[in-house]
Parts: sequence; structure tokens; C-alpha cells
Amino acid sequence: MKADLIVGNIGQLASCSSPTGQKRGREVQDVGLIENAAVAIAGGRILTLGSDSEIRTRHTAAEFIDAESKVITPGLVDPHTHIVFAGDRLSEFELKIKGAEYLEMLAAGGGIISTVKATRAATEGELVEGALKRLNKMLACGTTTCEIKTGYGLDTETELKMLRVVEELDRTHPIDIVPTFLAAHTVPPEFKDQTDAYVDLICGEMLPAAREWYAASHFSNAGTPFFCDIFTERNAFDAGQTARLLEAARVLGFGIKAHVDQFTNLGGSRIAIENGAASIDHLDVISDDEIALLAESDCVGIVIPTENFSGGKTQFAPARKLIDSGCAVAISTDFNPGSAPCPSQQMAMAIACRYQKLLPAEVMNAATINAAFAIGVGSTRGSIAPGKRADLVIWDANDYRQIAYEFGRSAVDTVIKSGTPVYRAAK
Repeated sequence: MKADLIVGNIGQLASCSSPTGQKRGREVQDVGLIENAAVAIAGGRILTLGSDSEIRTRHTAAEFIDAESKVITPGLVDPHTHIVFAGDRLSEFELKIKGAEYLEMLAAGGGIISTVKATRAATEGELVEGALKRLNKMLACGTTTCEIKTGYGLDTETELKMLRVVEELDRTHPIDIVPTFLAAHTVPPEFKDQTDAYVDLICGEMLPAAREWYAASHFSNAGTPFFCDIFTERNAFDAGQTARLLEAARVLGFGIKAHVDQFTNLGGSRIAIENGAASIDHLDVISDDEIALLAESDCVGIVIPTENFSGGKTQFAPARKLIDSGCAVAISTDFNPGSAPCPSQQMAMAIACRYQKLLPAEVMNAATINAAFAIGVGSTRGSIAPGKRADLVIWDANDYRQIAYEFGRSAVDTVIKSGTPVYRAAK
């Protein structure tokens, strides 16, 4: 059978295949390992995979890539990022080192609000230019699909500007993007002490405008999901406001996500799950009752060890407990200008192994197949399986466990996107 490309002489192929959907329980300790493997690709999708001798006997191809006995995995999926922004937060980095708490800085007009000011003032071109550089860093770290949130506009005009930027990034960069509308990131200065009025604005004006944008975008034509998110937290949005906004978003046809239980448990996990959320994210202080509810649902719990590490924290989301309780768990960088300036899922995986006691297989599945389901693309991405996008990473490693074992460098050798090499590390 004719293929466009065969990638052969693979030392280890970790397929992360999961025909039944999200991986849970003991399933997350199985990466679908094939030794001495090869992959045949046609039309940008996986044709078949198996032993090297079998694939080369069954298929011919116009192009062959020798993996040189290295490890191949699916392209990594980053299900929670904030990479469209202007300015920086370097001064806050120093304040945190001196002991300042994030919620204190937010209440004083720092944190998200400082980025909002810079993003409102930036042109679309400036935002595209900055975000493309960040996407290049993520690609060099093995990410081939990511979610990008708005949330640094906090007014209708700038939030829509950010959505247009996200669409332009998806058109021009190899990484596939899933958009999320996060106007409820925090309360803007002009609505200080008027949070309910700001929620009125989001529900009455912003959500319909964002949905109209989506309907006319290439994301809608491609069937890419569009999510609505909210930050449920002290100095942001309470449980009642969360319930109201997510219900309004759900009625308009948005997928649902929620930042919950990062610092304070306000019941946001239950509200989001009851609204059919695809994911709930952070989960540092999630309750046992909410863990049980998550385990019974199709919702994915996204843990974000990079934010804890960046903040010098000793408490992390209870990822080990989540997995042992039967929850579907994904992992993310939360790449953003303040609390997690990290483009590398490999680094997130390394931290999760050490501080959250996850095994290398568990973090690999969390950064691929489960992360794909967390952003609604698990049927086409996140694993190496026939019919799926041919998104592959060749790693400078001879054992897949090295990917989480090593840290401080990108172990990526080559990134293949939809059957085409799009990044090669300098030799």
C-alpha cells in the first residue's frame, strides 16, 4: 500500500492510544509501547503503525524518515494557555520572591490588570508578533496542539481583538489552536466593586458577540470547539456569578471550562461539572466530594504544576489522588506572562513526577490523549492511531521515561505536523 511518508527505525513508539476515550485508573500507566516500530502516513493522517519490518513490508512511500532508534510520541497537547498578551510582569517576579501574594497584587491593580492595560493598548499586529514567538517556543518543546484563552481585554472591543489574533495565529502557525473566551478572568478597573454589573455585560453583550465571531470564523467551518471559561476565586467571581455565566454560555452553545480551586474552594468545580464542563483547571484545593463527582463525569481535571513551581509553592493539586480516585487527568503549562512563564510541557511533566508523584507513563498520557479530550479534540489528536492527525515528536532519547526524567533542556529532535516535519533541533 502506498503511503506519503514512513517514519521507521523507531526505538520506542509510545502511541498513547485510547480507543474508548479518556484514560483513567490503571489505563494511564500504559502508553501503548511498541519497540522497533514504524509509522506509515498518508494525507496528513496516520495510516498504520506497528513493527518496523511489518510496516516496511506492507507499505511503500515517497519519503522515509529514519528515527535512528529514538523515541516517538504523539505531538504534545497543551490544554490551558494565555499566550496572547502585551507587556511583561518582571517586576512582579521580584515582588513574589520577596513574599508578595498573587491575590494581594491583583487587589492592588497588579497581576492580570497590569497585563490588561498593556493588551488594550497593543495593536493586533503587535499581539500576533508576540504570540508567534511564544508558539515557536512551544513547538520547539514538542507541542503541536494548544488551547489559547482571551482574558486580557475585559471589554468587548479588546476581547474580540484577542479572538481575531487567535484566529490569525491558527492560520499562520503549525500548532493547531482551540480558542477559549475568558472575559471573566477578573473584574476590570472600570467595574471595581460592581462585579454583578460586569457579569451582566459579559452575559448580555460579550458572549453573544464572541459567539457571532465564532460563527463567522474558520474555527467554526473546521468544527473546532469554542469554549467559555471563568476564574472562580476571591477577588474574581463567586459561585453565584459562576453559575449564572456558565449557564448563559452553555445556552449560547459554548463548551464549558473553569479555573477553580486554585487558592480558595468556592464550589466552582461542582458548578462547572454540572454545566457539562470539558475541563476544570488548577484544582489545588478541590474537595473529596468534588473529586468523587469529577470521577463520575466526562470532565477532565487539568493540573498545572508549573504555576505552583513558579510561585515557589509547596502545595500542588492532588494529582495522585485524582488518578487513584478514577478521574481523567491532564497536565498543562498555563503559559502566561505572570504566574507560569513556561512554554514546555516536558517541564510540566518533570515537575508533576517529582512533586505530584505521577509516573512517567501517567504524565505522558496526561500531556497527550487526556489533554486532547480536555479541549474537545480527542477524536483527532493526542495519540498515534489510524485515522488521526499525523502529529509526532521524535525525541532525543532511547526510553520514553527520559522525557520526564530530564529537565532544563528540550529533548525534542524533530516535530512532524500533519505528516510534515515543521521543526528540527539544531545539531
